[in-house]
Order: sequence, then C-alpha cells, then structure tokens
Amino acid sequence: MTTDILDASARAQAATLTQADIDSRIFELYDEYCHGGIDRRTFLQRAAVVTVGGLAMAQALFPRYADAQTISFTDPRIKASYVTYPSPGGSSGTMRGYLVQPTGAGPFPSVLVIHENRGLNPYIEDVARRAAAEGFLALAPDGLSPVGGYPGNDDDGRTLQASLDPAKLRTDMLNSARFVKAHALSNRKLGVTGFCWGGGATNFLAATMGPDMQAAIPYYGAAPETSSVASIKAAVQVHNAENDPGINNLWPGYEAALKAAGVSYEHHSYPGTMHGFHNNSTPRFNEAAAKLAWDRTVAHFKKHLA
Repeated sequence: MTTDILDASARAQAATLTQADIDSRIFELYDEYCHGGIDRRTFLQRAAVVTVGGLAMAQALFPRYADAQTISFTDPRIKASYVTYPSPGGSSGTMRGYLVQPTGAGPFPSVLVIHENRGLNPYIEDVARRAAAEGFLALAPDGLSPVGGYPGNDDDGRTLQASLDPAKLRTDMLNSARFVKAHALSNRKLGVTGFCWGGGATNFLAATMGPDMQAAIPYYGAAPETSSVASIKAAVQVHNAENDPGINNLWPGYEAALKAAGVSYEHHSYPGTMHGFHNNSTPRFNEAAAKLAWDRTVAHFKKHLA
C-alpha cells in the first residue's frame, strides 16, 4: 500500500475519532510537532508505529477550521475588516491585522488577540469575532504579514513564523497593541489575550507595556522573564491545561514573581485538559473547559476595561 493510499484511509478513519479515542502518546507527538520539534512527515511516521491506528489518530489532530467558526462573518452584532498600520522596528515596518468592531458608535474597550506559532489562522479570527460580539474592539494581528501573511495552512505558517526575528515579531505585537488602543473607536483601555505562542507574547506585552495595559489573559503561554514581572501593572488572568508540563513547570516561578511584585492575578488550571484545549478545530478541544475559560476571560475584560 502506498503512503498516499494509507493517508487517505487514515484520514477517512480520523474523521470519526474523538479525544477519548486517541492514544496519549499521539498527543505527546502532536505537541512536539506543534512546537516545531518535528515536521509533519516525522510526526505521521512516528505516530504510525506507536500503536495500531496511530496514523489515523495523528490525522485526526490536524485542524479542521470549518468547525472553528462560532461567530459568522455576517453576524449583525459585528463588523470586520482587514487593516494595515505602521510597525516601526518590526519585521517590515508595516503590519496587517483583522479588526472586528461591535456595531454601534463606540467607544469600545480594546482587546488584542494574539495567534499561536503559525500566524493568523481562521480559529484566531473567530476568537476576535467572539470578542467583538461581547462588546470589545478586537484586533487579531498577523505576525506573518511582513512575509506574505498566513499561507492558508499551519505547516507553512509555522515554518514562516520560525523564520522571523523573534524580537521584531514581538515588536510587531507591541505596535499592534498600541494601534488598537489608540484607535478612534477605542475607549483607550487595553486588554490582551493570546494562545500558546500568543500566550507568551501576552505575558511579554504585560511586562513591556506596564500601566499602558489594563488586563492580560495568557492561555498556556510561556512566562515572561522573572526580572520583568515587577513592571506588570495589568490585572493578569492565567489559563493553563492540567496536562502541559512544558508550561506548567514555569508557573511556580512566575507566580512567585507576581506575588513578590504585588501584581493582581488569577490562575486557573482545567482538569483533564491538554495544551490547546481552547482551540475548537482539533480533538484537543475541551468544550466545557473552553467555555468556562472564555466566560472568565470576558468577565475579566469587562471588569478591568469598562
């Protein structure tokens, strides 16, 4: 049987699999793949030998973005458009993002929504629409816009993002935060949330922006440099998965630094979840945990940005 035929068969089987059907070792391999430790081909090859049906389990974990749309592009509560804006010191000096505003005259609290390590994919765009539907002026920047933008698939997106200068990419996120906060429709209060790489970027921005940010909500993101935590003035709300050692091992040090600096913070860990549990385009999604985390996110932003 050729690889193509095998993949087609595995894809057909994958469509019927749920999180409970997938071997934990496949999830571990997928986590390594998502974070750039191995490429797609290696992930599939290793998954195929881990267990019977491993290839189908691996195929099931690839995102299905059609499933991720919860707020329609035409939802009457929102208005969405792509915008460009200056980004001095960034990857190219210019950035592009997905701006979603609530209907009405405003002003609105502003929220930056930061993508994972693969650019502005449809899931993150939907999160921006979710935020706008709750009354926030939401901007989801595409860190890949200086190199052509999100390419339409996560593999190429991950490769492109890895090719960028990390400091310049963070500067692009900083300029994006400043842009949405200063927008004509903004009430000049800023919240930031992000997922995976975007969670780490959220922590970085909280430390970098100091009093210019009012609320920070990282989802399973890397902690900032301990020495920078004292600069955080935003109210921080952390969402972590129970089964995510790479991130969870960083939390005790981060928490100690938050306490020492007197930063207002909450920490939530969700039982039975793994890294990426909020992303509803793959079987790592945990519906109950994602809903609870999002409800807490909205409440936190409304409390600190109103």
